[in-house]
Amino acid sequence: MIGLNTAAVYILQTIGSFYLLIVLLRFILQLVRADFYNPLSQFIVRATHPLLKPLRKIIPSFAGLDLASLVLAIVVQLVLMAVTLLLLGYGLDNPIQLLIWSIIGVTALFLKVFFFALIISVILSWVAQGSQNATAMLVNQLCEPLLTPIRRILPSMGGLDLSPIVAFLILNLIDMLVIRNLAVMTGMYKGLSLAI
Repeated sequence: MIGLNTAAVYILQTIGSFYLLIVLLRFILQLVRADFYNPLSQFIVRATHPLLKPLRKIIPSFAGLDLASLVLAIVVQLVLMAVTLLLLGYGLDNPIQLLIWSIIGVTALFLKVFFFALIISVILSWVAQGSQNATAMLVNQLCEPLLTPIRRILPSMGGLDLSPIVAFLILNLIDMLVIRNLAVMTGMYKGLSLAI
C-alpha cells in the first residue's frame, strides 16, 4: 500500500507541477509583457483558458497584473499539497498553514522559472545568438526585464555581459535567505513541492 501511495504522489506531483508551471508562466508572460502571438505563448493560453475564464469573472486584473492566473497557481499548488499530504497519511489540520505553504511553493517556482530561463538564455547566446526560434525569443523576453536594470548598473566589459551572473546571484540569495527560511519557519514538509 505504501508503494502505491508513493507512486500516486509521484504521478500527481509530476502532472500537477507541469500544469502549475504552465499557469505560473501565464502570469509571468503577462508580467514581462511577452509576445502572446508566440506559438509557445498560445499553447500556454489554451492550456490555462478553461480554468481561468470563470475565475476572471470573480478576480479582475489589477494594475496590468493577471491576478486570476496568480490565484489559480496558488490554488493548484494548494490542491497538490493537500492531496500529497493525504496520500502520505498526514492530516489537513491547518488550512491557513497549507495556504502559506502554497504561496511559498508558488514563489519558489516563480524564482526557478527565471533561474532556468537565464540558463537557457546564456546557452542560446553561445550556440544560437540572434535566433528567431519562437522558444528562444520567448526566453529572451522573460529574461530582459530582469537583466536590463542590472545592465544599467554594471559597467560595460567590452562585449562581455556579466548581468546573468549577477541575476543568478540575486535569485539564489532570495531563494536561500527568504524562501527556504520561510519554508523552515512555517514547518513546511520537504516532499510537498518540487520547487522548494
